[in-house]
Amino acid sequence: MAKMSDYISLSGLSISRELLLLQLEKLDAYIEQNSSLSVWSYQIPELGEGGACSLFGHLQEAPFLLSDYVEKNTVNEQSLAKLQTIVSAVVEFTAVDWFGIYQARATNEGKQLLKLAYSGAPSRPLFPITEAFAATSNNIQTVLSAKARVINDIPQYVASGGEYYTCDPKVKAETCMPLFDDAQNCIGIIDAEAFSESFFNEEILALLAAACTRIPEYLPK
Repeated sequence: MAKMSDYISLSGLSISRELLLLQLEKLDAYIEQNSSLSVWSYQIPELGEGGACSLFGHLQEAPFLLSDYVEKNTVNEQSLAKLQTIVSAVVEFTAVDWFGIYQARATNEGKQLLKLAYSGAPSRPLFPITEAFAATSNNIQTVLSAKARVINDIPQYVASGGEYYTCDPKVKAETCMPLFDDAQNCIGIIDAEAFSESFFNEEILALLAAACTRIPEYLPK
C-alpha cells in the first residue's frame, strides 16, 4: 500500500495533500461505522465481437462467480465485505454513477484485471492485461502505466481522436486510478464513471485517491 504522500506522486494526480488527508479521514470514519456483506457473484453483460460490451443491457443467463478466481475463505470473505463498504462510501460521498474495484490476478487466460466489488450497471468482470487491449481500455492503460487517467469529457475526447472502450453510452466522464502495494507495484485499479461531463473535480479525485490508499489493505489473497 502506497503512503498518502507517495500516492499523489506515484499516480501523477494534481491534488493537494491536505485535501487527500481530509477525504481519508472521512473515508476511515465511514469504514469504521458501516459494514457491508461480501458479494461473490454478479450479473454480467453479453460481450460483442472482440470482447467489447456492445450488447449493453443484454445480460448473460449465468452469473459470474468470483469463487472461480478467488478462494472462498473467511479472510477473503472479510476482505470483499470491506471492499464493498468502500464502494458504498465512494458512491455516497461523490454520487458517482458507477464505481468498481479491480485486482490484477493470474488466470488460466493470462494476467487479467478482476472486478472484485462495484456499484452501478452490470459490466464485464475481466480485462486482459495486454498492450493490445490497452489501445482502447482506460483500465488497462492505467494498470500498465501505473498512472491515473482522468477524462472529464468523453465525447470531446473521442471526437479529437482518442480511443475509448464504450460499455455504457450514458457515461460522459471517467477516472481510473492505480492501486499500489508496499513495494509500489501496481496491483489493480479503481474505475469511476459519471453521466455528466466535468464531474471529476479535485474534491472527488481526492476522495477516490483516499480509497486507493485503503483498498490494498483489503485485496483478497
